[in-house]
Amino acid sequence: MNDPQNAHFSTRPVQLSDAAELTALLNEIIEIGGSTAYQKPLTEKEFSAKFISAANNVSCFVAERPDGRVIGFQWLTRNENLPENWGDIATFAKANSGVRGIGSALFKDTHTAAKNAGLDTINATIRGDNVSGLGYYSKMGFVGYNVIKDVPLSDGTLVDRVQKKHSLV
Repeated sequence: MNDPQNAHFSTRPVQLSDAAELTALLNEIIEIGGSTAYQKPLTEKEFSAKFISAANNVSCFVAERPDGRVIGFQWLTRNENLPENWGDIATFAKANSGVRGIGSALFKDTHTAAKNAGLDTINATIRGDNVSGLGYYSKMGFVGYNVIKDVPLSDGTLVDRVQKKHSLV
């Protein structure tokens, strides 16, 4: 999972001991706003239950600097609202980390984990106003297949959700 091209960081599977740092990373992204469907900060316990130990999780990988600081993570889970052989992905990178390629490196690991789990498609649901997220998933080979119109945010603002899929077969 270490990539010589990314000597400034490496990737590895999530560990329970990552929960506090990953919770803080996600909560910072939530606080900044505009790029995640999550709008309410999570507690460390909520984060662990959802992203680390849930029975329907396929994988969760973290990107970390050589000093051990986490700068991103990518989570793949099974979602009962999707076909049985599909996974549902979410990607989070530390704001202003100054590091490029976090999502691409994480996706290599997630792609392998998805294939090993017998999935044939990965779904990403992205806020329609998340330009960088839409671009990232397109760069990873995801193609649009559905738009969920006017999903309300907690403040009542209506934002579309764009669904993109990536075929593993």
